[in-house]
Amino acid sequence: MTELLTKETFLEKVFNFEKNKEWKFEGEIPCIIDFYADWCGPCKAVAPVLEELSDDYKGKVNIYKVDTEAEQELAAAFGIRSIPSMLFVPKGEEPQMAQGALPKHDLEKIITDVLKVSK
Repeated sequence: MTELLTKETFLEKVFNFEKNKEWKFEGEIPCIIDFYADWCGPCKAVAPVLEELSDDYKGKVNIYKVDTEAEQELAAAFGIRSIPSMLFVPKGEEPQMAQGALPKHDLEKIITDVLKVSK
């Protein structure tokens, strides 16, 4: 299941940007963060795909969601200009951002190539 993050849970599970200037991933396993809004059509289209992926990669990849309307400070911290935007966070490497509602096979390729995780 995907998990909704607030700023507080983001700081402890992903990256504490208030404490660290340089990127330092706080998580145990790679994650995907979906920056979305309830009114966004493409965001609604990608939501069930992310739910499927959270089942397919259970225990290997965490999938988080950040509501850009409720968490404007988080959206600003990552320079979110369009939604959906997804942040792919591998273990021990720099995160990568992708924009748009990507199809499932593209997301799976990114999980394999960027997050270095296979099913």
